[in-house]
Amino acid sequence: MAVRPPVNGLVAAAGEAVRLSGADPGRAREHARAVLAEAEAAGCPEAVSVAHRALALAAREFGHLALAAEHLGHAVEAARDLPERAAQARLSLVTVLADLGDPLGALRVADLAEGQLTGLDPARLGVQRAVALVRLGRCEEAVAHCDRAVAGLTGAGDPRFLAGALLNRGIAHTYMELYDDACRDLSACAATARQAGLVHLATLAEANLPFVATRKGDIPAAFAGYRAAEETLSGYPERLAAMRADFAGALLAAHLPGEARALLRLAVPDLAASGALVALAESRLLLAQVELLVGDPHQAWAVAEQAAGELAGQGRDAWVPLAAETALRARLAIERPTPELLAEVRSLAARLAAEGWTGPAAGLRLTAAELAVELSDRDAAEAELGLVTAGEQPAGRTHRVVRHHAVALERSLRGDRPGAFSALLAGLAEATEGNERLGDPGVRAHAVRAGARLADFGLSLALGDERTEILPGDGPPETALGDGPPETALGNGPPETALGNGRPATAPMDGRPESVLGWAEHWRAMARGRPGEPPAVGRLRAALGDAVLIETVRHGDRLAAVVVTGEGCVLRPLGSYTAAAEATIRLRYGLRRAGLRDTGTRSGAAREAERLAARLLGPLAGDIGDRPAIIVPTGALHTLPWPVLPPFRGRALCVASSANAWLATTQGRPATPGPRVVAVAGPGLEHAGAEAAMVVRTHQGASGAAPRVGAGSSDVVASRVGARLSDVVEALGASDIMHIAAHGTFCARGPLLSSIALDDGPLMAYDLLRLRRTPGLVVLSACDAGMAHAPVDGAPLGLAGAFLDQGTECVVAGLVPVRDDEALTLMTLFHALLVSGHTPAAALAAASEKTGVPGFACFGSLGRPNSPPEG
Repeated sequence: MAVRPPVNGLVAAAGEAVRLSGADPGRAREHARAVLAEAEAAGCPEAVSVAHRALALAAREFGHLALAAEHLGHAVEAARDLPERAAQARLSLVTVLADLGDPLGALRVADLAEGQLTGLDPARLGVQRAVALVRLGRCEEAVAHCDRAVAGLTGAGDPRFLAGALLNRGIAHTYMELYDDACRDLSACAATARQAGLVHLATLAEANLPFVATRKGDIPAAFAGYRAAEETLSGYPERLAAMRADFAGALLAAHLPGEARALLRLAVPDLAASGALVALAESRLLLAQVELLVGDPHQAWAVAEQAAGELAGQGRDAWVPLAAETALRARLAIERPTPELLAEVRSLAARLAAEGWTGPAAGLRLTAAELAVELSDRDAAEAELGLVTAGEQPAGRTHRVVRHHAVALERSLRGDRPGAFSALLAGLAEATEGNERLGDPGVRAHAVRAGARLADFGLSLALGDERTEILPGDGPPETALGDGPPETALGNGPPETALGNGRPATAPMDGRPESVLGWAEHWRAMARGRPGEPPAVGRLRAALGDAVLIETVRHGDRLAAVVVTGEGCVLRPLGSYTAAAEATIRLRYGLRRAGLRDTGTRSGAAREAERLAARLLGPLAGDIGDRPAIIVPTGALHTLPWPVLPPFRGRALCVASSANAWLATTQGRPATPGPRVVAVAGPGLEHAGAEAAMVVRTHQGASGAAPRVGAGSSDVVASRVGARLSDVVEALGASDIMHIAAHGTFCARGPLLSSIALDDGPLMAYDLLRLRRTPGLVVLSACDAGMAHAPVDGAPLGLAGAFLDQGTECVVAGLVPVRDDEALTLMTLFHALLVSGHTPAAALAAASEKTGVPGFACFGSLGRPNSPPEG
């Protein structure tokens, strides 16, 4: 006959499983199962209750919320004659019910437990209450409970609940925008938990630090923290799903809605499977915001309404206004502005503020003010702006950016344009602070969009937008960007300087071109992660020599160009941006079909090129003459094959990300007397080998010597390397001119995944970011290698952009498909002209004109001439 352990031993064994659940939930579960079996056999209800509680705590750690609630129900039932044990089970049930979507029910359970607890358990109950209170938006009450719990548990020998109190208080402080307090609490929680061996609890605290960083606006820190948390939470599906949903919030803050949606698609099924209805409703709200950011207001509205219903059903009335805000913003994107709609916006902003959502309230009040200006309701605008700008400096970066924007609008309403620009500049600095720590230029380019509305407002003032002409008075000259005379102060042109004001397209605009250029360049520099002074126009004019710089800007659907030459600087309207973008698509389509030799498409592409040239270059004809051109595109014009436009055929030109970026190339590396030239032939192209051999032969012949390598030699060193990735990367770091003849692929959804095909795999734009040195001239004889996507002006992403970011001065690349044999023909003449002393841009222009092979362009600069051979 088996000897059963004494009842006290069973209770102690079950209690050990409870203690173990925080450090090793897997072992705790196995131990509790064994104890439960023995306790049921022994008829010991107290041990049964405690064992079920241990199983519930382990289940909760693994994200099995419904199972945890079931075990705790059994624990309460087993302890029906043991009030304190039943109360302990209810204590544990509080957080489970809160996460299952019933925070109000959780508080009722806490009330049932409260009178039956002794010792440290009342403090522990306060820790659990805080979870439900935070879910309900009652964060100050949550902090008060945690304060009492920390005081009661410190030094009491219960590190698990002490760490839990610090964790919950840190989360509550985050929602209260007390970010320094939140970081202190979470760091203290992690330290306390690790010291006690509670690794999982420490991990949860550390996974919440990036959540604080996101709310604070420190996106680089948030990204780093979430990447670390992804690995440490891999064994806990519900916790991992909740973390992924939080990470989606960081991606949304960085204006990466596609990536946020992908994470939410991973998180939502796991949250639903675990019954984490609270986190599920919050994820739904995030998804609505994603839909709004990607431009689908109808879907955003529907998802926001669903989230609002779920939040209301959970008794989370404080959260419902957040969902209502997203739904209302979706309506603003669909409906025409009316006084009734303005009243709704103002009312909801007040409701958000009353519920403690100060940042979202400020953002919606700014929207209300802008809507009021549009409806000519100046009193309402000033009232809402006053509410945004009043009070202390906000803790969250997004809130601070909104305040700077509100200050700018408030000052402009008073006619203080210099003050408005000062606030806008401060807001842009705030919006982009720390972005230089984002190593991925794609993420950085998207993250800078947090300041896009500020930049747009500044441009509207610089252009003398007619919507700002309700503002009387001009500002003093000391706020001018650039080096123009006093009258170049930003935005001090008369009303008729507004773009699209119906005057003839060829008439100069009255907005100050130096000011427009200065503002546009300031924004482009921030987009590249290299903020600094905009270029002085005088310095630009001196550097241009006989060339012309054409910088395009857009505001709404209105397109304009600032044209800078050695003689002066003018601003010209170019009509509709949408029309120009659509014409660019038609031209590219025609060129692609022509590249495939479709019947009749060459003439169609030629007609489209003539029409687009008339739209974009006709108004500039008298300004640009026949000069070499530096073009700084905006938006979709980054994809335009500029050399095919008839006025540019046979003309040296380049496409640059900004005037500043081009100017930097004029002070770059000197011309190399004996350049090292390397050619590569990629796989799958019939003439690639012949093209690479031609490059070596042409440059070899320029020095009249056999190819050799020698330090200090003035002879050209021309060679060919294999098309293996390692060989190509090594050659990129050692050559001055690199020519790659290969298949090219542009990835529109992820431009840094654009690639050149090599023998053992692709050379991607991402690979280039790891290079410490790149050649001064790179020739990519590949289809679409010059294509780019620019999330914001100043940051075109793609292969050419990656080379330029790493220090290459000039990239020659294809913008449309070109046949293999035609590429060989073009490049043969291009390199012959290059070795004869032409600049890359001049050589490419002449070669394209003579061979009739279109589709290639220079990027970054016009390039430097090679030193021609002596003799």
